Amino acid sequence: MTSVVDASWFYWALGVAIGLPIALVLLTEVRAALTRRGSALAKPVGLVRNYILPLGALLMLLVKATEVSAEATPVRIVSTVLGFVVLVLVLSGLNATLFQGAPEGSWRKRIPSIFLDVARFLVIAIGLAIIFSYIWGANVGGLFTALGITSIVLGLTLQNSVGQIISGLLLLFEQPFQIGDWVDTPSARGRVVEVNWRATHIDTGSGLQIIPNSVLAGASFANLSRPPGEHSISVITEFDQNDPPDDVCRLLVRVAGGLPQLRTGALPSSSVAGAGQYKTSIPVHSPADGGAARATFLRWVWYAARRAELNLDGVSDDFATPERLEKSLRVIAPTLRLSHTDQQELLPHARITRYGAEESLQVRGQVPTHMSFIVNGRVRLVAATEDGGLVPVRIVDEGDFIGSTALTREPVASSAFAVDEVTVLQVEREHMEQLVLGKPLLLQEIGRTIEERQQEVQRALAAAAE
Repeated sequence: MTSVVDASWFYWALGVAIGLPIALVLLTEVRAALTRRGSALAKPVGLVRNYILPLGALLMLLVKATEVSAEATPVRIVSTVLGFVVLVLVLSGLNATLFQGAPEGSWRKRIPSIFLDVARFLVIAIGLAIIFSYIWGANVGGLFTALGITSIVLGLTLQNSVGQIISGLLLLFEQPFQIGDWVDTPSARGRVVEVNWRATHIDTGSGLQIIPNSVLAGASFANLSRPPGEHSISVITEFDQNDPPDDVCRLLVRVAGGLPQLRTGALPSSSVAGAGQYKTSIPVHSPADGGAARATFLRWVWYAARRAELNLDGVSDDFATPERLEKSLRVIAPTLRLSHTDQQELLPHARITRYGAEESLQVRGQVPTHMSFIVNGRVRLVAATEDGGLVPVRIVDEGDFIGSTALTREPVASSAFAVDEVTVLQVEREHMEQLVLGKPLLLQEIGRTIEERQQEVQRALAAAAE
């Protein structure tokens, strides 16, 4: 009688019984380590551990240990399932090693998804051909011949359509733009939201423009987002031709310099375009900021031109009427402890004006030359942190004032921005000095306000630091 140890199946069974658990434990640890590192190879290793090793062990037991014929149906079924899993492993491994970890800007990152889909289809077709040919003995040569002839016929029939698709695919491979870039094409201007193998989708702000890639490949267009951080917008404004050009240009540059969309470290510029027109160039971070920057600039210029007594669009300002000025003095009279006689004396030295929403009324560190009293609207006081951030301090309402350090000739500790449209009454420093000299209580109140607001700024900065 032959000993069990001498049997040919014994060593195969023993190898599977010992090797399979050890291999499973090792692959489990490897997969856990790859998962902790966030590696894309964790999935292929999981496929090997969960499917390929068990199926390979089962196939070895069937063929070597139990000596089942390789032509038997159970062996073929197991071999087919193993072949499918190996095919999935090849696809997953190629994707993880070549494309998922590809650095930005490399050719692997720029390959369009349609090319990857075609490559996956070819790998699947070749893998299935090998499986059916070697395991089931199928004749796949005739199938490939028929597919080749069919492809030639279809290519000749659809050569125009295929040519358009190929030109689109070449455009995708070159990638002159990416998702999120702003482009200016002959038919649309907007932000790229989707790019596929057939067309490019552009959000124009008023709808979605779908342009075939073959059209873009055969036309010239501008990528407004490249190089990044170099985009500027130009705004044309028109003033009365009697307005001094230098004063107008200084006004436009000052207004543009306060825009929240202005690119960090960049400076706007303004030049005379002729016939009373002025061209202002405003650097912004990206084309996405262009619309908001243009709208805010034009709105702020409307208010700034009237404060500077310049005639935007040839129209003069008729807001500061004597009646409105007297009404504004009555609003702030309780704050300044003004009698009717005081109001009449202050009337020739007061000036009423307006600011637009989010426009700056005073800048931190600036020494004001006048005090501004809120007649209508609200003003937000903000403090600046060391890293350039803004921290809200308080809201100044109707009847209150800003710029009180004009009397002490000290820089203001906070910046002031209009919450909505704000009407203010401004009194120059020398006239305020004459007023408070005869009102000691008013002078004490203004001094106390200066100290309170400095303390509020310190508390706001301390809270932001915490």
